Amino acid sequence: MPPADPNAPLRPLPFLIFSSRWLQLPLYLGLIVAQCVYVFLFLKELWHLILHAFEFTEQQIMLVVLGLIDVVMISNLLIMVIVGGYETFVSRLGLQGHRDQPEWLSHVNAGILKVKLAMAIIGISSIHLLRTFIEANAIGTANARVTPEGVMWQTIIHGMFIVSAIGIAYVDRMTQHKH
Repeated sequence: MPPADPNAPLRPLPFLIFSSRWLQLPLYLGLIVAQCVYVFLFLKELWHLILHAFEFTEQQIMLVVLGLIDVVMISNLLIMVIVGGYETFVSRLGLQGHRDQPEWLSHVNAGILKVKLAMAIIGISSIHLLRTFIEANAIGTANARVTPEGVMWQTIIHGMFIVSAIGIAYVDRMTQHKH
């Protein structure tokens, strides 16, 4: 059987099914709007840190900086989903040879994207857990924002993120060896 002509028009049903991928475009545009909100949040928190730098204790500065890092990591996660998801599921971006093309984009596929997202979620969870541990010294005081049960559950959930990421990476590796 000769190979199909890549320039031949698709039949109506396959064309409709294939074109439905463009329904994801508003989702990616919405994530870009969310990215703008995170930039605003970052700038607002940075301004807060600058204004109160002489008043804050070292622990308060560390908590604000961890919050800034958290915003950056979530923003990085958004970029991976927006760029990688669009490239994988909607259409090529045509960045081959562009000097600013992200290194990971040249070999992205759904499996690699899932592993990268899982690792980013673990990083974000780690920042949240570190903030909780820093705030844990206030447990038992009137202004405590964390409880022993909260620390325990956050630790368990973080552990489950790690186990899930290992599982995703393992399944991706198994499927890569099969092909």
